[in-house]
Formats: sequence, structure tokens, C-alpha cells
Amino acid sequence: MAHPFHLAINVTDLDAARGFYGALLGGVEGRSTQTWVDFDFFGHQLSLHLGTPFATQATGKVGDHMVPMPHFGVVLPLETWRSVAERLTSAGVVFVIPPSVRFEGEPGEQWTMFFRDPSGNPVEVKGFANMDAVFAA
Repeated sequence: MAHPFHLAINVTDLDAARGFYGALLGGVEGRSTQTWVDFDFFGHQLSLHLGTPFATQATGKVGDHMVPMPHFGVVLPLETWRSVAERLTSAGVVFVIPPSVRFEGEPGEQWTMFFRDPSGNPVEVKGFANMDAVFAA
């Protein structure tokens, strides 16, 4: 990856966020203070700050689903995606959209899942069998 992305969002509880993004999702904790913590989130810099999370609504129509907007996430190779899906399912995470495939057999075929972190922030994790197809039209 040539240029990691940086995203800073609010969370209501840093300890819960550490457990979710670190222990459950596998992020590696970096710098922190009493009011924020950084994670290496699959090669990207995710900064979690104490505060009120952004408001969301299910206004994004994708296929047959209305997805929460705004949301953020990560695109992973399919095998890594499957591992994350298994960990989340085993942990009893409630899915907004459970692990599933969309655009099957089309350009951009992808596996996806939506869930919320402990502060209610919506997260999407996508998986691609061929990472070259991420931007396929």
C-alpha cells in the first residue's frame, strides 16, 4: 500500500474501543493519551477520540440494502475477510448486514459485512478474491 489512510472518529469509551479494534479486529495500538488512542487498522491509521460519535442514518441504497451513512471500513483480501468475519461471528457481534457476497459474477464482486463498534459507529469490511477488482466497473 503506497499511502495509508488516516481517519479520526469519536468514541464514548476508550477501553471498549481498545477491546473492539485491538483484541477483536486485530488492530495494533500505537500512541495514546487519556483522551485518544491510535491503531494500525489493517495498515491505516485510525485515531479514536473521546467524544460524541457522528450521527448516522440508513440512507445509502446498495443493491437490496439500505446501509448506514456515513460509515467507514477497510477492503481486505478475501481470506483475511473470512478470518475477520469468523472472529466477529464467534464473538456474537450483531451485524447490520451479515457477512455475504454482492455483485456476484459481476465486475467488482465483493464480500461485505456491516456492524457497529461499541460506540455505535458503523463499520463496513469488504473482501475481494482479486484485489485488482476493487475499482472494476
